[in-house]
Amino acid sequence: MWLCLSEPDTSTSDFSRVVLSKSHVNSLMGSSLNAHNKDNHQKLNSTVTPKFQDIIKSPSMLFAFGFGSGLSKWAPGTVGTLAAVPFYWLMSDFPLFLFLGVVLVASILGVWICQAASDAMAVHDHPGIVWDEFVGYWITMIAAPSGWFWIVFGFVMFRIFDILKPWPISWLDRRVSGGLGIMIDDILAGIFAFAVVQIAAAYWG
Repeated sequence: MWLCLSEPDTSTSDFSRVVLSKSHVNSLMGSSLNAHNKDNHQKLNSTVTPKFQDIIKSPSMLFAFGFGSGLSKWAPGTVGTLAAVPFYWLMSDFPLFLFLGVVLVASILGVWICQAASDAMAVHDHPGIVWDEFVGYWITMIAAPSGWFWIVFGFVMFRIFDILKPWPISWLDRRVSGGLGIMIDDILAGIFAFAVVQIAAAYWG
């Protein structure tokens, strides 16, 4: 009686393992590639600035980009603040209650405006969104003395606080998202700058 000893046929199972391994690798590579493309897309959205003919098609984009001032390739936040100056000059003779009302409405609407613009570009706080700078500067200039010295002084103070972001501005800037997150740091920077302007006015005004 002969005993036939033979190794089990593993060719099929080995082939299946190879196929499965290749499928698994391809799946992982595909997921990695998709994630990489998504990251690149987000980076592109955060750096690419729309054109003026694009933003005028949407009221929220037009306001968010400060009527075009945020399209500047050089320091859009500073240029946006400069663009807010003529509007302040037009409002500077308003009674205080009316000026405060305009600033309050601009702040509340600003949350929606900035959120809508961010959603349209699929990126949080695009550098060209400068409506928050408009509102921050107007807050700085609440009850400010008249004259170009104070207009310039308020501008400089607001930019300092907006750029340096001392606590708690920096803390809120990192932790609050959406339209409110875009607005809140500039609102606080405006409040800080407002305090400096009022203190300076008490001594020099």
